[in-house]
Amino acid sequence: QLLSLLFEDLFKKFNSELKKIADQVIPKQRAAQFDVVKHMRQDQITNGMVNAISTGNWSLKRFKMDRQGVTQVLSRLSYISALGMMTRISSQFEKTRKVSGPRSLQPSQWGMLCPSDTPEGEACGLVKNLALMTHITTDMEDGPIIKLASNLGVEDVNLLCGEELSYPNVFLVFLNGNILGVIRDHQKLVNTFRIMRRAGYINEFVSISTNLSDRCVYISSDGGRLCRPYIIVKKQKPAVTNKHMEELAQGYRNFEDFLHEGLVEYLDVNEENDCNIALYEHTINKDTTHLEIEPFTLLGVCAGLIPYPHHNQSPRNTYQCAMGKQAMGTIGYNQRNRIDTLMYLLAYPQKPMVKTKTIELIDFEKLPAGQNATVAVMSYSGYDIEDALVLNKASLDRGFGRCLVYKNAKCTLKRYTNQTFDKVMGPMLDAATRKPIWRHEILDADGICSPGEKVENKQVLVNKSMPTVTQTPLEGSSVPQQPQYKDVPVTYKGATDSYIEKVMISSNAEDAFLIKMLLRQTRRPEIGDKFSSRHGQKGVCGLIVPQEDMPFCDTGICPDIIMNPHGFPSRMTVGKLIELLAGKAGVLDGRFHYGTAFGGSKVKDVCEDLIRHGYNYLGKDYVTSGITGEPLEAYIYFGPVYYQKLKHMVLDKMHARARGPRAVLTRQPTEGRSRDGGLRLGEMERDCLIGYGASMLLLERLMISSDAFEVDVCGQCGLLGYSGWCHYCKSSCHVSSLRIPYACKLLFQELQSMNIIPRLKLAKYNE
Repeated sequence: QLLSLLFEDLFKKFNSELKKIADQVIPKQRAAQFDVVKHMRQDQITNGMVNAISTGNWSLKRFKMDRQGVTQVLSRLSYISALGMMTRISSQFEKTRKVSGPRSLQPSQWGMLCPSDTPEGEACGLVKNLALMTHITTDMEDGPIIKLASNLGVEDVNLLCGEELSYPNVFLVFLNGNILGVIRDHQKLVNTFRIMRRAGYINEFVSISTNLSDRCVYISSDGGRLCRPYIIVKKQKPAVTNKHMEELAQGYRNFEDFLHEGLVEYLDVNEENDCNIALYEHTINKDTTHLEIEPFTLLGVCAGLIPYPHHNQSPRNTYQCAMGKQAMGTIGYNQRNRIDTLMYLLAYPQKPMVKTKTIELIDFEKLPAGQNATVAVMSYSGYDIEDALVLNKASLDRGFGRCLVYKNAKCTLKRYTNQTFDKVMGPMLDAATRKPIWRHEILDADGICSPGEKVENKQVLVNKSMPTVTQTPLEGSSVPQQPQYKDVPVTYKGATDSYIEKVMISSNAEDAFLIKMLLRQTRRPEIGDKFSSRHGQKGVCGLIVPQEDMPFCDTGICPDIIMNPHGFPSRMTVGKLIELLAGKAGVLDGRFHYGTAFGGSKVKDVCEDLIRHGYNYLGKDYVTSGITGEPLEAYIYFGPVYYQKLKHMVLDKMHARARGPRAVLTRQPTEGRSRDGGLRLGEMERDCLIGYGASMLLLERLMISSDAFEVDVCGQCGLLGYSGWCHYCKSSCHVSSLRIPYACKLLFQELQSMNIIPRLKLAKYNE
């Protein structure tokens, strides 16, 4: 809606400009012709803007501008992926260059950009994310700033001679990079500017900073600067007191009041260099000018979900930032009304037992993405090596990790230029039983699938027919009276059956009918599905065990997940161990614990809670084996950890093929799972087979199973013949039949088309 209003505004301005030109230049008799041109230009602008915004490619050939990814489609995979995308900053630096400078963490990014949230791989360090309280400035009026500066004694440079500019106490004043003038007492200018800003006389996002080595004062009011709020410190006391905080909690004050009363102010990176900022109240000294509001706000949205991130090795937090965006959960309260291309929902999402202040600020608890799993850290069966998890079958039966996968299918019904149109036909009936045939079983009488029906592979969703002739016939040619129709049904393709959730009939911009079907699958976790905790500890399910074979503690609790202890020593994710401890204490006390960065519930207090309830202070339990019925030799670390189910499921990745489709040109098997492609034996695999000397296996893989082809070759001239006849020699005396790869035959023919003649030399093979 906003965009359409913007475009309307653009068009009105554009039309008025054109009208002015028309009145001045174009005579009255050409007004009608001009009207046509105006409409054409209007449509071009609309189409150009719509195309640029929908594809993200802004290319103007006149100015040699060609940029990709200016606009991107907001990812709605989960609530966190949407928030993470809204705080993303992408630099225009080339990803291919392997220079570390732009990728490394700069000291000036402290508090402005999240140190953990960046992708791994080629875009590492080039794609960044905003920290929690960062604000990006917009352009503002600079008239009042110029007036204020001149009133404070900034003199015009043109009125001075060169000698005065070189005095040590004369400073140049810049506004947004342009010279505004010079000043003698620069400190008075800076101090007065800050007083005026704190009083609310000039915009709160204007920054002023000095550079003593260059003798300059920089005033900035332009857009695109990163800034964040800090508490002002006066006489070693923070301006914000408990009284202010109580008024804020009661609703008497809001954040704007704090800004206008000079309690809090925004600083950008340049002005931070002039300030002395204390991290905690007890570290304030006589030089301190500002106090950090909360240290955990130097992390972003994704890193804020991690409990106790300051106890983890740094790359683990980075891995979790990437995986938190792939976790299934709730995407919004309107998720049942949406028809997305692909939507993953968790059937029973839960609030995390160990939460952070960030989780409360972004309302993650209302739209969670994960479940509190009871975890036993022990080895079980050997199916848990290399981070694999052992899951409890009874937990899965009760809905642990169960998810819904929604996909959609589309169909448009067009009207063509020769007044014919697409039709939807009813289901085809079997002649004997008078019931719909199997492919049309789920169709209603109108030829569209009915909601609630189960769809199997290759069944029809919409029985659409289109006319065979869609162009307007040429003059003088015979016109068939009744248009002929051919079937072009929309069929369902999928490894597993789906259910039709809803069907929507609408129309698109070209006034064509649009039919959208939402298909639902309910999936329970299986071997090969990917899970992860909030500490970058990802693993796939390696085994699903019946509950009677699972170990249990003396209170009779069976774990949902058994995790191998070898995942801890080298990864150093101590935060996960503390999360388990705090989660266990929280369950016993019936309350949530905090694992906020640089704070949170202390391990000492949590251990005391465990002791109070009669548990071991280390979080370990006496566990009995479910297989032998004997107690295990060691005490087992046992408690709840928040686990996320990630979108990578084995059902979407599994692929195999025997015979199948082939490419038209080379007659070799197609590539990729979506096209039911073959599994490629590449150059390196070929080298291994050569090393083994397995020549017949090579022949089978590279020719017989791929694109073997019978050709006739003339032994005299060495060219390819046809049906036992050589067209070059005009005889069939020396023609032999060979099997070669079709790609080889194609190469020979393409070389011949370029006037290069490849000749095959044949020799008699004597056994």
